[in-house]
Amino acid sequence: MKFTGKNVLVTGASRGIGEAIALGFAKEGHRVTATGATEAEVKAAKERQDSPVNFFKLDVRDGEAVTQLISQLGDLDVLVNCAGIIRRGQEHDPDAFAEVLDINLSGTMRLCTAARSGLANTRGCIINTASMLSFFGGGLVPAYSASKGGIAQLTKSLAIAYAEQGIRVNAIAPGLIATPLTQALQDDPERSALIIARTPMKRWGVPDDLVGPVMFLASPQAQFITGVVLPVDGGYLIS
Repeated sequence: MKFTGKNVLVTGASRGIGEAIALGFAKEGHRVTATGATEAEVKAAKERQDSPVNFFKLDVRDGEAVTQLISQLGDLDVLVNCAGIIRRGQEHDPDAFAEVLDINLSGTMRLCTAARSGLANTRGCIINTASMLSFFGGGLVPAYSASKGGIAQLTKSLAIAYAEQGIRVNAIAPGLIATPLTQALQDDPERSALIIARTPMKRWGVPDDLVGPVMFLASPQAQFITGVVLPVDGGYLIS
């Protein structure tokens, strides 16, 4: 069954995992819209890429802006929620905590809610971005950990709620992936060595490692899969 030509939105796609996923869909002939949080991020992504991806600025905290973008794009076939931040070392502050949850968790819910009716029309799907910290805690990043634990439960809950409309809802749970979000860990030789030692496949992941799993979850081959949080971690979670 050919899987191409779908209307796809990827949030948080100006760099890292989201950027790789947006490019992956575009290379397979899908109509891809991608978002970044600031004009500078969007401009940099456009300059870096030679692809038909359409970029828009979107702050996922802005419910009105989310609704406007979804209305502009028409009925989606695939929504991939990658927008997220981490405030390592700051997240015990209640304001920083609230900001991280508003973007990572509430922002995902805003997109899912706004896109629901269109996805029902196409019997489309949603893929959220969880984390290894959906499964265990992070002392320096309580907000990020809480938000990603929330993403796992949100994914399962929306899978139940949206199933009667034919919408599948799944999530990927990336392991330690070499992106700007993990740059501080990559730059720390001791901590990076510990990560590689724990990972059975003995390397950092790269954003392209997430493309295949997301494409599969969005495809007809996964038409009876919903409510799954899929680790893509080189075995980190089981070690």
